[in-house]
Amino acid sequence: MRERWFGSAGRKVPQIAVEGELDVDGALVLDELDDKALRQAFEEGKPVVVRVGSAEAVLQALKRPEVSSVLVPPDHRELLDIDLIKMTYGTYSIAACDLDAGQWGVATQSKFLAVGSLVSWAEPHVGAVATQALANPRYGPDGLGLLREGLSAQEVVDRLTSADEEREHRQLGIVDREGRGASYTGSECHDWAGGRTSHGYAAQGNILVSEDTVTALAETFERTAGNPLAERLLDCLDAAQAAGGDSRGQQSAALLVVEKDGGYANLSDSLVDLRVDDHEQPLEELRRIYGLHQAIFGKTPKEEWLRVDEELGAELEERLARLGFEGELDDTLNRWAGGENLEERVDGADAIDPIVLEELRRQS
Repeated sequence: MRERWFGSAGRKVPQIAVEGELDVDGALVLDELDDKALRQAFEEGKPVVVRVGSAEAVLQALKRPEVSSVLVPPDHRELLDIDLIKMTYGTYSIAACDLDAGQWGVATQSKFLAVGSLVSWAEPHVGAVATQALANPRYGPDGLGLLREGLSAQEVVDRLTSADEEREHRQLGIVDREGRGASYTGSECHDWAGGRTSHGYAAQGNILVSEDTVTALAETFERTAGNPLAERLLDCLDAAQAAGGDSRGQQSAALLVVEKDGGYANLSDSLVDLRVDDHEQPLEELRRIYGLHQAIFGKTPKEEWLRVDEELGAELEERLARLGFEGELDDTLNRWAGGENLEERVDGADAIDPIVLEELRRQS
């Protein structure tokens, strides 16, 4: 049984106990979670215990760091044995790269709040790391640091897990600067759990409906070669979910792709960094905001831009005037685009990005 600190009392107590069998003297005892009471107790260093009657209530209470322990009724002693790891940590992910494009990334989905805040790590020309199951967030920056030193993906996996006493509860996927993939699944990760690697990717998952989920990640990545990395990773997530996905359902998803100076205004390495932290259909929502991201920050090849001739120029001036932007076309187009976060898609008024023209026509 894992233990927690009993407020500032200097002792630890079991995180789950039977009511009447734990000394709660000096603690605040609650029958339900109360944000105000929890915050006040935390500020005072006072331990908090919460009475619960179900497995879900146990999980919700222990998500709060202010709670020292939960008390279960004597006639519900079976709650002492619930598997909090299985209830909390189930995820599938793929760490991958496109060496020709100079891009590395991670895509993930889980029945877990804000999965992207823990799982996804990447650095251009260094590699990508996905850390999950009973996730060790230090695997992210530490793994990238070892990759930066020139270690291979497999060497980094070996180094990180060998030094971790909780390694049997961890799952890890890494792709290095040369596209070599490595995956690790600890023996205590819950079924179905495992991984698959090949050149350019490491796919893995735990608490899945079946092995088909990881197979779908791998096969989809291989089949979509030649497409943009971000779109390949989104396709992988969709295929994995269609194959069964997390056996507990869906809650959050994330997409991270890095490229040297590939981000906003060429001043960032984050080409795509999108997260859906809590949603009934996180993959659909991730697709939706990726579409918004591409509309605002994507790049249309200059050869596909439309030349602004006299007729198109007159149309642009008329539409901008309807929206309250009057004056020289170069100035009004830039001012309108800036207000719509489309400034990265505007470069003077001699030619126009079709995406910008479509949005202007839609608004006017």
